[in-house]
Amino acid sequence: MSSLPAQLPRLLVDRAVAAALEEDLGLAGDLTSQATLSPDATAKAVLATREAGVIAGLDLAAAAFRLVGDGVTFTPQVTDGDRVAAGDVVAQVEGPARLVMSAERVALNFVNHLSGIASLTRVYADAVEGTGAKICDTRKTTPGLRAFEKYAVRCGGGANHRYALDDAILIKDNHIAVAGSVTAAYKAAETFAGHLVTIEIEVGTLSELEEALNVGARIVLLDNMDNDTLRQAVAINAGRARLEASGGVKLERVRSIAETGVDYISTSQITMGAKPLDLGLDVTIGSAT
Repeated sequence: MSSLPAQLPRLLVDRAVAAALEEDLGLAGDLTSQATLSPDATAKAVLATREAGVIAGLDLAAAAFRLVGDGVTFTPQVTDGDRVAAGDVVAQVEGPARLVMSAERVALNFVNHLSGIASLTRVYADAVEGTGAKICDTRKTTPGLRAFEKYAVRCGGGANHRYALDDAILIKDNHIAVAGSVTAAYKAAETFAGHLVTIEIEVGTLSELEEALNVGARIVLLDNMDNDTLRQAVAINAGRARLEASGGVKLERVRSIAETGVDYISTSQITMGAKPLDLGLDVTIGSAT
C-alpha cells in the first residue's frame, strides 16, 4: 500500500513565509513595483518549470501570494510530489500586479529550494527501487527550514529520520566513548526511555554490532562500512534488528549499498547536496488600468 501524501501544518507555513516576506519587503515595501506599476494594474502569470524534476513547496508559494495582500489568487496545476517536465505550468497566479511582483521571489525561493530536494531524493529513491531499502534524510538541514526540507524528502519518495534530538534516542560513537561501551550506553538508554521512544545505536565495527545485538538492540546504524562489511553485518544480524547504512553515501554507490540487504540508507546528500530546481514566474497578461 502506498503512503498517504505528506502535509505541512499551516501554522508553520504561514510563520515561515511571513518572516520571509518581512525580510524581503523591509520597511518601505517593493520600491521597484511602486515606482513602475500603477496601483490599479493587474497581472496574470504562470509558475513554470525550466527543467524536469519533482515539485515540492506549493503551500509555501500559495502562502506568499496570500499573505502579501488581498486579491491575489494562486491556482496550482500540479500537486507536491508530482514529476514535471521542462515547460510545464505548475501554477497560475492572478491579481494586483504590485502584489504579484512583491511575493514572487519569496514564493520562488521556497519552491525552487524544496523542489530541488524532492527531485534529488527521487533520483536516490529510484536508484534503490526493488531492493527493499528506504532512502532516509538526516538532521543535516538548513537552520530554520528542517520541517520543510524533510517534507520535500517525503515528496520525493524518501523517508524521514528523526526530526530533532527530542523525538528519538540515537546513541552515537561519542556517546559510547563517554559511556564506556556499547552495552553500557544501550542499557542506560533503555532505562531512561519511555515505552514510545525509539532507541537506535551506531556501530563502526562488526564486533560492536554483535555487542549491540546481544544487548537487545532493535535498530542499528552501520557507520561508514564498505559493502563487503555491510554484507557481513546483514548476515550476522540474521533479521534480529533493522539495519541502517550511513556515511559516505553517494548516488553512484547507493544501489550497491541497498543490494547488501540493509533496511535503510541515510544520507545528507539529498538535503545538503541538492541544487534548486529551476522554475520561474512569467507574466502572460498585464493591465495598466
